[in-house]
Amino acid sequence: MEVNRRKSAAPFYVAAAVWLVYALTLPLYEPLHYCLAAGASLAAFALASALCRAGAVGEAAGAEKREPVKEQASTGNPELDKMIRDGELAIREMRRLDESITDLGISADIVRLERASAKIFEEVRAHPEKLPQIRRFMDYYLPTTLKLLNAYDRMSGTGVSGENIDTTLSRVEEILRTIAAAFEKQLDSLYGAEALDISADITVLENMLAREGLTEDPLKAETKKAEEANGTDIHLEL
Repeated sequence: MEVNRRKSAAPFYVAAAVWLVYALTLPLYEPLHYCLAAGASLAAFALASALCRAGAVGEAAGAEKREPVKEQASTGNPELDKMIRDGELAIREMRRLDESITDLGISADIVRLERASAKIFEEVRAHPEKLPQIRRFMDYYLPTTLKLLNAYDRMSGTGVSGENIDTTLSRVEEILRTIAAAFEKQLDSLYGAEALDISADITVLENMLAREGLTEDPLKAETKKAEEANGTDIHLEL
């Protein structure tokens, strides 16, 4: 979480107040008097600055405490519980990397990865029977993608250009769009069976309506849907 920190003007007000109080209560006739007033003012400024810094640290600590990690209740399915925990950690890491990496193109790809991943976890959590469909995604593709992003974050943050660094950064940039598209296809594949069921229901409904003379010719409707069905078999390998 990003915390905005603004320097407090209180130490300057305190220092000015010391000068004012000194001028009203003690003489300012000789250089020594000005030296004493300046010393008192600097001491007050230092004390006020220390108090302000301590307050800022306390506020930052309090801000961090306002976002505790919530422990999810068990679903009764250990494999599903692990997916939920790993998924939350992955989403958090993507957000951290998005904030750390300054390249706008990489940031846009990370946003795509985060959105697709979050929807995948949401869908599988709602339908645990789909968990086997994302095993390879969870065991290899997701952790490998995070590994690549972390490597990019470290290398891009060095501020140094070299053959190995530049080549690695370029390769990661090239593969990220492909990975983002693959994550989105993984999400789409989770709806494959549901899409086929809906398509079948629509075909039956249209044919029934056509047979009763409520829509177009039934034979034409059946032929049309049969042709469409030939292109609905969805296969995805990530």
